[in-house]
Amino acid sequence: MTLSDPDADWGLPGWIYGSERFFRAERDKVLRPSWQIVCHLNDVPRAGDFHTFDFLGESLVVVRGKDGAVRAFANVCRHRAARLVDGPSGHCGRIVCPYHAWTYDLEGRLIGVPHRDTYPALEMDRQRLPPVALEIFHGFIFARLEGDGPSVAEMMAPYAAEIAPYRFEELQPIGRVTLRPRAVNWKNISDNYSDGLHIPVAHPGLTRLFGRGYGVEAQPWVDKMWGQLIEEPSANPSERMYQQVLPDVPHLPDDRKRLWTYFKLWPNQAFDIYPDQVDFMQFIPVSATQTLIREIAYALPDTRREMTAARYLNWRINRQVNAEDTALVARVQQGMASRSFTAGPLAETEVSLRSFGRKLRALVPEARLTRAPEGWAD
Repeated sequence: MTLSDPDADWGLPGWIYGSERFFRAERDKVLRPSWQIVCHLNDVPRAGDFHTFDFLGESLVVVRGKDGAVRAFANVCRHRAARLVDGPSGHCGRIVCPYHAWTYDLEGRLIGVPHRDTYPALEMDRQRLPPVALEIFHGFIFARLEGDGPSVAEMMAPYAAEIAPYRFEELQPIGRVTLRPRAVNWKNISDNYSDGLHIPVAHPGLTRLFGRGYGVEAQPWVDKMWGQLIEEPSANPSERMYQQVLPDVPHLPDDRKRLWTYFKLWPNQAFDIYPDQVDFMQFIPVSATQTLIREIAYALPDTRREMTAARYLNWRINRQVNAEDTALVARVQQGMASRSFTAGPLAETEVSLRSFGRKLRALVPEARLTRAPEGWAD
């Protein structure tokens, strides 16, 4: 992917945030070949534990086998295409299709077919569940529908040393996966996540916590944002209490004990890394104007009352930030639909938006057009 981009000083055009034709193009060229987080190894600790993930019309299942290995498969029976397992997570000894009882072991092999002798073309060893590419990155399980490109480890390599002290492999889920629907294009959520200029304008709480010290930088496949908690007590009760009760985290270096860091991986997922917990978030496209935000929090086991309080206050603080962002992104989505808007100029400091636009234009060249070509407008 070339780094040269004649449109580097401009944002993406408004029409691509509402065009179903463009959505289909980026689905095939951007999203299907991308790594997507499914869960953590500690979400599937025992043989038979599974986690499902729905993405772009595909259903995947990650399951731990009796040999201890974790595998990803298409969650689709090889007989009549019925979905095999339901719900976001669960446990099974075998995978049994609820339609005709075709049965697979935890390694994906077809091991049982009622009335097997009546299928002239059936070859049991050739009807395994289709495997899906899988990568385990510091305990987190990623899957990719198709394509190649860099691994998650290669994408995150510039920040390997920064995340090492957080002991990702030992994280345990605290809560459950939530899905929040938003009537916006997924790129608007992604853009907003990496936008540093709106922090002092639209997030007074983060400004009280970080002062003017919010930073943004972009590497080829990941953006980084960060803010160090300042000592001045916040005027907001939840923020002030968080500043006070956040306990020492001995395994973190001194410069990270009160640091909030955000990493966004290309193209649509992010890790929010706090001293007290780690959240992941995905912007899952449903259509050109519908997105699901998928998220869950993880943390190291810590029974201190101060840590319990800090995690609760973290949730309260970020609930307000999320509400502010929800309103902002809806406002932008509405404006993107106006024919008066083509594309806006980017500041030199908007490095993440520049990086995202460069990669998207390289993969879907129509994104260079300020107006939709014929047949692409809706």
